[in-house]
Amino acid sequence: MPPKSKAAAAAAAEPVSVEDLFTALHRHIEAGEFPQAVKVADQVLAASPGDEDAVRCKVVAHIKSDATDKALAAIRAAERLPIDLSYYKAYCYYRQNKLQEALDILNGQEETAAVLQLESQIYYRLGRMNDCMSSYEKLQKFKVDSIDLKINIIAALVAGGRASEVQVAMKAQKVDLTTRALRDTRSFELAYNSACTLIENKKYSEAKEQLDLAKRIGKEELMVEDYAEDEIEYELAPVSVQLAYVQQLQGQTQEAMETYANMINKKSGDPSSLAVATTNLISIKGTKDVADGLRKLDRLVEKSTAPNQLQLIESLEFKLSSRQKEALYSARVLLLLHANKIDQAQELVSGLLGMFRDSVFPVLLQAAVHVREKKVPKAEEVLSRYAEKHPDNSKGVLLALAQIAANANHFQIAADSLSKISDIQHMPATVATLVALKERLNDSNGAASVLDSAIKWWKNAMTEDNKLDMFMREAATFKLNHGRDEEACQLYEELVKSYGSTEALAGLVATSACTDLAKAEQYEKQLKPLPGLQGIDVKSLEKTSGARHVEQAMKVDAPEEVKKQKAKKRKRKPKYPKGYDPANPGPPPDPERWLPKRERSTYRPKRKDKRAQVRGAQGSVSREKHDASAANASATSSKPTTSAKAPEPPKGSNKSRKKKSRS
Repeated sequence: MPPKSKAAAAAAAEPVSVEDLFTALHRHIEAGEFPQAVKVADQVLAASPGDEDAVRCKVVAHIKSDATDKALAAIRAAERLPIDLSYYKAYCYYRQNKLQEALDILNGQEETAAVLQLESQIYYRLGRMNDCMSSYEKLQKFKVDSIDLKINIIAALVAGGRASEVQVAMKAQKVDLTTRALRDTRSFELAYNSACTLIENKKYSEAKEQLDLAKRIGKEELMVEDYAEDEIEYELAPVSVQLAYVQQLQGQTQEAMETYANMINKKSGDPSSLAVATTNLISIKGTKDVADGLRKLDRLVEKSTAPNQLQLIESLEFKLSSRQKEALYSARVLLLLHANKIDQAQELVSGLLGMFRDSVFPVLLQAAVHVREKKVPKAEEVLSRYAEKHPDNSKGVLLALAQIAANANHFQIAADSLSKISDIQHMPATVATLVALKERLNDSNGAASVLDSAIKWWKNAMTEDNKLDMFMREAATFKLNHGRDEEACQLYEELVKSYGSTEALAGLVATSACTDLAKAEQYEKQLKPLPGLQGIDVKSLEKTSGARHVEQAMKVDAPEEVKKQKAKKRKRKPKYPKGYDPANPGPPPDPERWLPKRERSTYRPKRKDKRAQVRGAQGSVSREKHDASAANASATSSKPTTSAKAPEPPKGSNKSRKKKSRS
């Protein structure tokens, strides 16, 4: 090794100034060389212990290097210093998915823009969307003009079920979400989140257009960064899954299934995209391939030794939203029920009741398990108890209760459950179901009141698709069938005055003829005369004994020309089998060909083969058989027979005779 020069030794001996170290530190951070930045920060702290800027740079460099453990260690080492590193500590906990610890640290902090942004992200991960939006609303006073902030606001509104508010929120942020504007912004995330908003608002065609735009923008950006084809497919997996979901909603299930299956088989997507694809594929297949569906879901669930404790694999636990987790667990419970694994389904539901205390889906799954166990009263009790405790969030529960009770012939419970859902009382399906249930209960008054309430609601409704005339017709028919002629007459009259319905006019005349003859004669004049009935004498028709059968009337009243036309029958050429020549028909078919063979006159049963089966040389007879035949011969000779000769004993073969002559 060559000796060091004096100049190099002198340079090494000279201490580097703190200013030069900070210059090097800044240069490393700007270049993204964070491990080198940490080393320089340590040199600064060695020269100037407790330097606040050096400590902050070291912590941030560790965070940028994804070394959150080292960042937390640096924060703990600086606890005795008068430096507030609470925000960085909360951020490290957030990166480690220790969300509640991070939130507890931020609760005592001053509400700066950075603190509010981190707080909103934590609330989003926890599924507390209302608190998340509250943090974003507080951020507006700081006038943070960031595209990432706008993207996050859209995501929070969609995840919180408030997609209808996205347009207003983005208008306040001066963001245009039309496809043309998104094409100009070249923002992949903004186009994707805007498409999710359209999906929630059931605008599937526009959503597909924006998803295609997001995929095109993302692919172009990744190609510029020299990503390989498979890497691009992996990065754009969320868009591909969302496109397949739109196809599924539009009824293109085959195309959606192919996309899901290819992604799962190739594993060409991040864990959250694969989990969504698996759940959606199971929802399309339904009860087909139950075992395969369970195997796919088992890969997503963490095995736990503790009872009633559920957890997804680490890569999914904090990446799936609450709604996505609900869909995944619901699919698993339903597959277990279809596989007749009732005990496992019950155990899973018990765990879900503890995990999702404020959600309704575990209660619905619990009722489904009870129904599968044929414990319908228990299922009804579970749903009724939840509906009483949570009246504002019980619409789905009451609908499920009504369906279960109706299937079990508990019509009163079903009717009461539907009656508690106030916002659907006027809908045609609800009214029809309630009327049918009331009729099953022999409560015609209750059924009539349901129809009257619906008519009253539609009279006051200011909607384009008004269904008042339909309800009035159905109510008039119902009341007419149940002997309420005056009420039916009133409804028909209102229909005639409001809509000018010819059908209602005929009903009004027929109904009022039994209640108010003058009114019937008044409205009868408005009926248009039918062609061909002008020459009929009504009085003479009433004196007849009654209408005759149509065919008899035609025979008596039809003119001679019509009779002749009827008499002439159209001659059709007979259809022969293929290859049949009517000139040479051949022998006639057997008239007994349709009968079984046993019933035909030509049938002769096969005779059983009573010949003795001989063992040994050909022509030889066993001793037992020979003795038996001799005994039979002597017995037959003592009895009278009709033949002239007695049967001769069997003769041996030529070979046996030759053997005897030789002996």
